[in-house]
Amino acid sequence: MSSHSFGRVDADGNVFCIEDGVERHVGQYADVSAEEAMAFYVRKFDDINTALSLFERRVASDAAHSDLAASLAKINDQVTEGIGVGDFAALRTRIDTLSSTIEKKMEELSEQSALAREEAIAARTALVEKVEALASGDLTKVQWKQMTANVDELFAQWQEAQKKDRKFPKATADDLWKRFRTARNTLDQARRKYFAELDQSTKGAKAAKEALITKAEGLISQGASALTPYRALLEDWKKAPRGPKKVDDALWKRFKAAGDAIYAAKNEEFERDEAEYQGNLVVKLEILTEAELLLTATDYAQARSTLNGLQKRWDAAGKVPRAKIREVEDRMRKVETAVRKLEEAHWDKSNPEKQARSEGLAGQIESKIAALEGQLALAQSAGDTAQVASIEEDIAAQRSWLAVLS
Repeated sequence: MSSHSFGRVDADGNVFCIEDGVERHVGQYADVSAEEAMAFYVRKFDDINTALSLFERRVASDAAHSDLAASLAKINDQVTEGIGVGDFAALRTRIDTLSSTIEKKMEELSEQSALAREEAIAARTALVEKVEALASGDLTKVQWKQMTANVDELFAQWQEAQKKDRKFPKATADDLWKRFRTARNTLDQARRKYFAELDQSTKGAKAAKEALITKAEGLISQGASALTPYRALLEDWKKAPRGPKKVDDALWKRFKAAGDAIYAAKNEEFERDEAEYQGNLVVKLEILTEAELLLTATDYAQARSTLNGLQKRWDAAGKVPRAKIREVEDRMRKVETAVRKLEEAHWDKSNPEKQARSEGLAGQIESKIAALEGQLALAQSAGDTAQVASIEEDIAAQRSWLAVLS
């Protein structure tokens, strides 16, 4: 006979599991040794224990699945059946703990589901209210392209919500969808009516635009010079009534083709001019090299005379490539400004009226300084140090003014 802390095997191969001192017959394994029989039923217990351990790890990592209770019930059936040798009481304790954990988790899951359902209803209701708000507005002043895009976006959000909210209450969903569909139909009917009326009011649109196309195509032979009249036709095109989109698109394609031909001619002319202007650029850069020597000039008359000659050559040189206009013009403006400032400085110094005013003011300041020096001598004799300091400050201030006028 073989024994185990939780079981024994008798001489006939009957295996018993012992719980709290009470033996329970769990099976028989005849024609093998007692040790083999015991090992067989111990393994059966270990299989149940292993299954329970794996299940415990699953619950610890994710206890939010509704099938957990059913899975635990299957393991519990095995424990209740008790086929094996081992500590079944410990297994039952662990199952009780797991059952409590799963029950608590399922309660939390139920609460979360209820909250999620409420949030889903609120979100779906918000979509309905948005589309109803659009449908209740003044539909005679709607920009239908934008309105259609808005409604399509709301419908796409509705469809996405349907995919996510699979447990959404059917009665609530049906009621909300009915409201959404009604508002959407209202907008669709208004849009159809608008475009039907628009078609009626724009019967002359095609004829008007075909006339503009004829004029535009007639301009092609004029080449680049036709650009301005084509732009005028383009403004007329913008003011022309709208027709059905497909028709308008086809007409625009013809009108634009004429414009493309005119712009192509303009681009060819521009490229020819740019190539020609490269030579002008070389000339102007040479002129700038001479002109920028005037930035350090001191003789205003010579600077002005030189600049006048350079400006004549500059004008005669002609246009430069568009990309270089700003650069060369800025450099020439800098030279012109420097010469102008040189002239202004000369006239400021030689202006008789200004000189007279300056000399008269200088005389007044010199007289005041002389008077202050007399007062200073008296103050020094009297030993009045405060008065001496004050007068000396006044004299210093007057001499600084005199230095400015010198």
